[in-house]
Amino acid sequence: MKLHIKKNDVVKVLSGKDKGKEGMVLAVYPKTYTALVQGINMKTKHIKKKDNEAGKKELKEMPILLNKLMVIDVSSNHTPSRIGRRLNSNGKLQRYCIKTKNFI
Repeated sequence: MKLHIKKNDVVKVLSGKDKGKEGMVLAVYPKTYTALVQGINMKTKHIKKKDNEAGKKELKEMPILLNKLMVIDVSSNHTPSRIGRRLNSNGKLQRYCIKTKNFI
């Protein structure tokens, strides 16, 4: 299955507690249809103490569903847009923003 979001894309969150926030995609997991986005869906992770270190809590990004994300076209004033595929000048399929018609 082809996904509309890839690693290093800038995306906007459409729903949930982080609605309206933007971030860069760190990883995409096609089997679970989720992505890891920088600074989005932060959860507290409790880390058990080790030999010489005390236990601690740290904030960590957790995966978010891909249908809650929309790709942002960075070249045209950060406008969120739906993604399509069409042939480029070399004859290969390439992603493009439907709103601005620019290749990503």
